[in-house]
Amino acid sequence: MSTPIPSRSPRDSAPAPRSWAGLVGSIRLGQALITATLLIAGAVRAAADGVPIALTAAVAVAFAGWYAAGLVLSTRTADRPLAAWWLLGLALIWVGAVAVSAEFVWLAFSLWLLAGFALRMRWAIPYSLIVLVVVLVAPVAHTGSTSSANVIGPVVGGLFALGIARGYLELVRDGRERRLLIASLVAAQDETAALQDELARTQRESGVHAERTRLSRDIHDTVAQSMTSIGMLARGALDGAERGTGAEASRALRQIDELARDGLADTRRIVNALMPAELDGTALGDALARMLDRLQDETGIRTELHVDAGFPALAPATEVALLRVTQSALANVRSHADARRVVVTLADAGDTVRLDVADDGTGFDAQRWNARAARAGDGGYGMRAMRTRLRELGGGLDVESTPGEGTALSAHLPRLAEARP
Repeated sequence: MSTPIPSRSPRDSAPAPRSWAGLVGSIRLGQALITATLLIAGAVRAAADGVPIALTAAVAVAFAGWYAAGLVLSTRTADRPLAAWWLLGLALIWVGAVAVSAEFVWLAFSLWLLAGFALRMRWAIPYSLIVLVVVLVAPVAHTGSTSSANVIGPVVGGLFALGIARGYLELVRDGRERRLLIASLVAAQDETAALQDELARTQRESGVHAERTRLSRDIHDTVAQSMTSIGMLARGALDGAERGTGAEASRALRQIDELARDGLADTRRIVNALMPAELDGTALGDALARMLDRLQDETGIRTELHVDAGFPALAPATEVALLRVTQSALANVRSHADARRVVVTLADAGDTVRLDVADDGTGFDAQRWNARAARAGDGGYGMRAMRTRLRELGGGLDVESTPGEGTALSAHLPRLAEARP
């Protein structure tokens, strides 16, 4: 229609800013004012040239009425084919007005503007050329002559009007793209915020799960083992009391007291996320030596500790992992192996360190156990906890055993192991 606003695409759902809507309204108003001024000027000059006033008024009213109808329809629809037919009808009325008086040729400027607004470029150019031909022929038809000004002026005016219209459409297209870009950026921002919230929630849940797993392992390797030892000693003390051996019961009570104190210290350090009690102010080798001495005192199992000369200082995480693995392995020896001798070896293997725990107990079918351990949820909690603890630090656990020939457990870790997230 006569509106300079092109049809919107279906995906252009972003509302136009108020400033942009104001610009569109101003251009629409300016276009209407130009057309009204040219129409009035043409009618006045035509009447002054002797054209009957009734005929002049009829032509002017017909043009104004058709133009106004286009303005009204343009606010209700953006149908481009309908706009083309409307513009063709306006051109026919204008040709009739030019036939009445050559003064109406000035309305060609409005037609060129409308052609640039309402038609595609492949139709706007032929339409504008036809209007230009009418403008050039009108003076000759009415006066029998023309001038260079009557040729150059319309050509320049037509190019100017068509250029203004096409430039305005580019501004409209740019504004639409900007609105779409802003809408997409807002949507992307909302999506990013939602993803960040989801990531934070997942990280919190993962952290809670990891912390629960760590606490479960630490409690199993410390407090639970202490309680197991206390229970075994308590049963031994009861047996000694029933046999009337007071010295044996007294010795068991002293060991129970020591275990209870160590278990309490471990519990406090687990709660406070501090180092294990065995490593408090001491090296890993010394902590392992005390652990083996206690096992020998409590069970009578002979113990040996071999530590490579010049064994390096390790990262706290590495020392804690090796200590916990040893605790769990010795707890298995105490509870299941029925061993008479245990040997613990701490070796420096260059970039890695290795901890071996070997006993001469009853042993088991290691091949079957490894197959069970490969299945989720099987293989024994203690062994699973040891494997998981070592894997988190980039290490691993190997178990070798044969029924009746004892068990050998070998743990390895990078020397500078760090906990994985």
